[in-house]
Amino acid sequence: MMQKKTEVKKEEIQGRGLVDLVFSWSLKDVLNEDLYKYQVSPTREIFFVKQFVKLETPKDLFYHVTLESVRQFKDRGGRYEPVARDLIARTDVRPKCIADLVSPNRSYLVAFVLSVRQESCMTILSSKSILFKKDKNKKRETLYAVPLMNMNTNIRIWMALNSKLEGGNLNIIQNVLQHSSVNATNCTACLLEKNCSAAFADVWYRICSSDLNDSQKDAVLSCLVTRECHHQSTVKLIWGPPGTGKTKTVGFMLCSLLRMKCRTLTCAPTNTALLEVTQRLLKNVTRSLEYDTYGLGDVVLFGNSERMKIFDCPDLLDVFLDNRVKILYECLVSSSGWEGSLPSMMCLLEDPKCQYELYLNERSMTDNKEGKIEGMSKNKGRNRIQGKEIDQSFEDKKGKKNIKKVIVQVLNENKNKKTLEIFPSEKEKKLENEKIQNKCDDPLSFEEFIQRRFDCILKRLNYCFVNLYTHLPTSFISLEVVKNMNLALDFLRSLETLLCTVTVADKGLKQVSGENEQNKLSNLMKSSFVRKDCLRILRSLPQKFPVPDFRCEDEIKKFCLENSCLFFCTVSSSAKLHEVMVKWEVLVIEEAALLKECESTIPLQLPGLHHAILIGDEQQLPAMVKSKVSEEAEFGRSLFQRLVLLGQKKELLNLFPNRVFYENQILDGSNVKERRHEKRFLQGNMFGAYSFINVAHGKEEFDNSHSLKNMVEVAVVSKIVARLFKESVFTKKKVKVGIISPYKAQVYAIEEKVKNYSADSNDNFSISVRSIDGFQGGEEDVIIVSTVRCNTNGVVGFLKNHQRANVALTRARCTIWKDLVIDAKKRGCFYNADEDKSLAQAITVALVEHNQIHILLNMDSFLFKKARWKVSFSNDFLKSMSKVENAETCKEVLTLLENLANGWRQPLEMKKLFYHHGTSSQLLEQYKVNGLLNLVWMVDILEENSYYIQILKVWDILPLSEMPRLANRLDVLFENYTVDKMNHCKHKSLNRSLVVPMRWPIGSNSCTEASLMQSLSEPLASLSLRDDSESSSTTFSKVSVKNIDSKFCYSLGQLALLLLEILILDIM
Repeated sequence: MMQKKTEVKKEEIQGRGLVDLVFSWSLKDVLNEDLYKYQVSPTREIFFVKQFVKLETPKDLFYHVTLESVRQFKDRGGRYEPVARDLIARTDVRPKCIADLVSPNRSYLVAFVLSVRQESCMTILSSKSILFKKDKNKKRETLYAVPLMNMNTNIRIWMALNSKLEGGNLNIIQNVLQHSSVNATNCTACLLEKNCSAAFADVWYRICSSDLNDSQKDAVLSCLVTRECHHQSTVKLIWGPPGTGKTKTVGFMLCSLLRMKCRTLTCAPTNTALLEVTQRLLKNVTRSLEYDTYGLGDVVLFGNSERMKIFDCPDLLDVFLDNRVKILYECLVSSSGWEGSLPSMMCLLEDPKCQYELYLNERSMTDNKEGKIEGMSKNKGRNRIQGKEIDQSFEDKKGKKNIKKVIVQVLNENKNKKTLEIFPSEKEKKLENEKIQNKCDDPLSFEEFIQRRFDCILKRLNYCFVNLYTHLPTSFISLEVVKNMNLALDFLRSLETLLCTVTVADKGLKQVSGENEQNKLSNLMKSSFVRKDCLRILRSLPQKFPVPDFRCEDEIKKFCLENSCLFFCTVSSSAKLHEVMVKWEVLVIEEAALLKECESTIPLQLPGLHHAILIGDEQQLPAMVKSKVSEEAEFGRSLFQRLVLLGQKKELLNLFPNRVFYENQILDGSNVKERRHEKRFLQGNMFGAYSFINVAHGKEEFDNSHSLKNMVEVAVVSKIVARLFKESVFTKKKVKVGIISPYKAQVYAIEEKVKNYSADSNDNFSISVRSIDGFQGGEEDVIIVSTVRCNTNGVVGFLKNHQRANVALTRARCTIWKDLVIDAKKRGCFYNADEDKSLAQAITVALVEHNQIHILLNMDSFLFKKARWKVSFSNDFLKSMSKVENAETCKEVLTLLENLANGWRQPLEMKKLFYHHGTSSQLLEQYKVNGLLNLVWMVDILEENSYYIQILKVWDILPLSEMPRLANRLDVLFENYTVDKMNHCKHKSLNRSLVVPMRWPIGSNSCTEASLMQSLSEPLASLSLRDDSESSSTTFSKVSVKNIDSKFCYSLGQLALLLLEILILDIM
């Protein structure tokens, strides 16, 4: 990387005190977990505060850094792109672990990224001077920039705690610190005043007539009444565990605040929770809009589009700030927007003949550059989105929806780019213009000119009208103007239809000679009443709708933030709103219990803020704190939890019970008690409302980042997702699946496995895979929790935290949770994954693919646990299987063993692959595997519970060339077998076409002909002979053999005669 020194004023760096403090740490300090152990006290205690000596570096060391290439890091599918406030390490090696930095022969220094102008150029503040060394060839040594962390949120917290945010407002914070104000009552004067407010009365009526339950209505009304007070600052708590309709309640409350034109900021700790509450609000707002999408301009969602995954939520693009700014820029600043399109249309309608003459004059003055219409070809590219013309019909009023679909499609195509490219680049427009010029060798006729010109301007006007009333605040554009815009569009569409009608009737007007053609069409348009009404409306628009004078996108962004009513962002991003000097009224914090108390001070200090509403549940997941010292000091405690401990009154949302987390404080709502609330997405008891599926054959393993994963669980989850997807496609029902795991490595592994389903074009099926912390605030129809942990010690890791377990168990919308997983067996909800055939197959494949086949090769394995035959494996076989690298071969061996254990046998002609004359030839069986190997096994005898029992003994899997060596070795072993044992091993008992194991009491003379007769009588009892024309095989009907005396000893010849007699009798 190349660097040069630069000058930057120290005062311009926000959070400089925190940056200098970080620079003062050595690597030893960073690795020392107890560095501040004796300087931190529990937050519940009062302790003496002493100001630290101000830390300053001897000299500011600013550098411009140019990265020669942004290296791709394929691990986890991402790459490092520097952003402002990144903390990086400059090293002369690429470190793989912390030891690379500790080495005495290696040097490093810490730097702070101030700004990034391009992807490869940034300005940094270095903790030490950067010295370059040159080798003998005078080449600079290679340096590396290693990302450590981003300090953006930490700096914002630092500034908030030090009251360095612009327009800092401490009214609410001071109120919270006063115990007397915890249960303060509403102001009486304001309460009387609000009763006379028409807006409040309308909202009150809507709330009372809504479908909210009583506790939800009380919560909303209580907050709205508090908002009406302007004399005191208050904090309200809404306590709502998952499933209590909390998001619905918040959405209704925000919709009411929007109707009251109350300037409100809604924050959430995570993007997941933020998008959830924004979508709920938009559903309520869209249903109550007076006119089409007019009113959405009062709602603003802003943040990082990539972290938000905003392109996965196309319905939110209408309120997303970056998208809004781009569209308004094209409508208000671009030459093809409002100021260019409106006058062009009026000139065309007023005097089309004059416009055509101007076209011809310009054509002749452009030195034979024909076919270029002024204002048409120049703006042709702007009527296309990424080279695709806006193909939209103006036959009805649904044209705006088609435009929106095209824009969403383009935004999705550009979601991996730095900026949103809605319109083509200058290069693309130049190429498009060249194509137009090539097509226009001859001048357009008057008819062609009017039609093309009119169509082009109409499309631009439609785009501008729809997007202006969608994205501009209602305080800037009135409803009357919006109606006039749509009325003008209706008139223009009528004119378009009229033009097409005249063209068809006159056969293109080409049969009319000379001036008659121009005069006819011109007079037609001039005399049209539609045209006159349209011109009247178009002329009135600039008078009633003064266009703001914007010069850049930053001015548009500032305008939107200053004039909207409802704002949505993460708590950290709310620091940007301190720069927008407007007065705020209400702050709403969703999932407030997840937010650290210090972080909540960022939005609480917004200028003019009077009221704060905190929604959450202190029993849910708290903020993540990595430092043990900070955790013991309760650094992660939220403001919500503090106010609960102080006795702050909570507005309760009650629905269904959970005695473990809430001590029976929550009651079932009527909708939960209904049978239809318990949905079932898959058939089978295992997939009911709540199931604990035990995956006993998994294995914990670490990935490169030392995070745990369990690939067998990944396979089981993937199989369940596949079945849900198949069922969704078959039933055409909408299913949203959420997959949660406490470990990032497991999240990445599951994402990779199910990506084909998440990327599928089926709109009815969606998947969200996140960590437990990242899923806080989200809800889905089906929740799959992958715990990862599978060990004999009973260690569950993160889930030992009850709050984290609570989050994992309460994310499913359509599932009734009545107790924790520990009572699953009592409730009959405990299942083993291998009890389901498809899940068992998935487990088998996963174990084979990850070289864990040894887990399956034992008697207790689910492959053999319920089989007819017990199976024993020799050490030689286990060693040979561990050396087999071909997964397909392993699968074939397992299938073969499973079939053998269930009584299946190969036909006699397929068995003998190797002939041997020793004792082992009487017992050994050889089955070919994969064309190269041979599975060698036999029936052996096991003594168990005073019985001899037949079992399967698997000796080895080996090539045919190694068979003699194994046979010779087994000959020696079988010489120790007695005659009885050999006979037991060779004995066969059939149950139809399957071979079943036999058992004999120990000490009985089981080799007599009587016992042999008894064993033969069982299969004879099911024999018959008949001719079945529909079957190619001979079947046997049952013949009873009750009159055979088992005490009478038959010779083998007599047995044969008896068999023949029975068959003859059956034929007769």
